[in-house]
Amino acid sequence: MRFWLNGKQTDVDGVAADITLLQHLRESRSSLGTKEGCASGDCGACTLLVSDDDGSYRSVNSCLMPLASVQGRQVLTVEGLAQAGELHPIQQAMIDTHASQCGFCTPGFAMSLAGANQHAVEGDGRAHILDAISGNLCRCTGYKPIVEAGLQVLPKPNPLPPAPACETRTAQPLPGYWQPTSETELRGLLEQYPDARLIAGGTDLMLEGTQQYRELRQLIDLSHIKSLTRIDSAGDTLCIGAAATYSAQEKALSALAPAYVSFLLRLGSRQIRNRGTLGGNICNASPIADTPPWLLVQEAELIIGKAGGGFRYERLEDFYVDYKKTTLAAGEYLADVRLSRARLKCPAKLYKVSKRFEDDISAVCGAFLINPNGQLRIAFGGMAAVPKRARATEAFINKQDWRNPEKWSAIIDQAAQYLAQDFTPMTDVRASSEYRAAMAHSLLRKACRALVVGDDVEVGIYA
Repeated sequence: MRFWLNGKQTDVDGVAADITLLQHLRESRSSLGTKEGCASGDCGACTLLVSDDDGSYRSVNSCLMPLASVQGRQVLTVEGLAQAGELHPIQQAMIDTHASQCGFCTPGFAMSLAGANQHAVEGDGRAHILDAISGNLCRCTGYKPIVEAGLQVLPKPNPLPPAPACETRTAQPLPGYWQPTSETELRGLLEQYPDARLIAGGTDLMLEGTQQYRELRQLIDLSHIKSLTRIDSAGDTLCIGAAATYSAQEKALSALAPAYVSFLLRLGSRQIRNRGTLGGNICNASPIADTPPWLLVQEAELIIGKAGGGFRYERLEDFYVDYKKTTLAAGEYLADVRLSRARLKCPAKLYKVSKRFEDDISAVCGAFLINPNGQLRIAFGGMAAVPKRARATEAFINKQDWRNPEKWSAIIDQAAQYLAQDFTPMTDVRASSEYRAAMAHSLLRKACRALVVGDDVEVGIYA
């Protein structure tokens, strides 16, 4: 395979499919500015920039990115930011503001801020900078000088080195790693390699290698299949491709689904959202995945492709079988998520409870929606082995005059016993079962207060 590293053509051969970009840079290219801190996409020390098809760059966690996924791309590390012997303005600003102490995290911050600077538009300010570094941790500076460095450079976007035009990619850049460009190719690969794992962003799957030391020797990359990355509408239906990234969803859905787009700021960091996909969050089948509760109250429908051809259709509510288990059979893949545009316009509230505001795993996640028929829909993550609708609670509330400003509070008090019928949460390192049960009831009360009275206490994204 071939890619460009800081403007230099780089050829690689005979490397395992699950080797990460970070491993290759540090062990084979002596590119040591990019650090390994957590190997899980949490600390940002490994942040670098990768070019897109349009020549722009996006920040990514190289610890979770397969080397083969950058075939035909330009990769910029901190060593490549300086041009013609002059530091990039963000590098100089970090010097001027004393934004580095021990220095371990500094390259990652510089790359995140350089990426944010490239995408800045008029009016962007502190929130834009804080979003960019939400996935970067520093134990020394207290962040203030780092933010100041970003703000100094923000008003004037500074171009990054131009990305070479992406050459024609090979279908198999490395042994055991395939990059199909159509669903027809994908189906053929699934028939030929039934044990291969599907990967798009890899922000969950690659953890099996970096945290559990499992080998991922056969990977099929879905990120170059246009039909799986599209986001479009047809009539009353919104289709989100399974390989559409969260960042792409933010741009495409800001007007149509503003509550969901705001909620996405709680999902991972900018680096994670630049790679992570909706399909991955669904198919990983984690009980604490962030998007399924929202999709459940939206009554989402899944379009599932088959290796032999054709599709089948399934409600998301029926997709989850048990903890980390779905109805996907061998040779099947999630192609599309379909939503009703009419339901997207309905009043809705989404809440996530976690120890950190961003880039953290939830203890409880709740979604609440008044559907076009005036019925309340409720779903939770973190309350059962799978993301789940609160069917008994819904049935009780919808039989009451719950939208009456004088009665709703007492009705929600009574609803606690029905939540206990719907869910038996577990105790783990993130929360006790008692905490989860209490929090679910509190979120239900908060949502109903907002939907009935209009009294919603919104916490600012950043201080």
